[in-house]
Amino acid sequence: MIQTLAIILGFQLAGEVISRIADLPLPGPVAGMLLLVAACILRPSLADRIRPTTTGLLSHLSLFFVPAGVGIIAHWQSLRSDGLGIAVAVMASTLLAIAAGALAFTWVARMTGSEEPDALRDQGHE
Repeated sequence: MIQTLAIILGFQLAGEVISRIADLPLPGPVAGMLLLVAACILRPSLADRIRPTTTGLLSHLSLFFVPAGVGIIAHWQSLRSDGLGIAVAVMASTLLAIAAGALAFTWVARMTGSEEPDALRDQGHE
């Protein structure tokens, strides 16, 4: 287990180094995860080697939410005073993100010509 965790953390460190040196707009852990996925594809034996430990980690993934719960308890007073504003901001930003995603998808579909004419006809646009 320790060797597998060292491998995972090594890829995370490599991703962090590459992200900072290359000034990528990608967080280091994400770059490290992409490197790990590529390494597992190129060397399936690596995937077989880390599978038991990673499966165990994933089965206890809920434990990673404990720090978030502790943060909520630690900042309870702030949440009591600003909770409504935070809730409104989260809901509004979620709706805006969904709308932006839908608009981007529609725009890309129109630019690539991959939208179905029948779908537009059913909506009365054609």
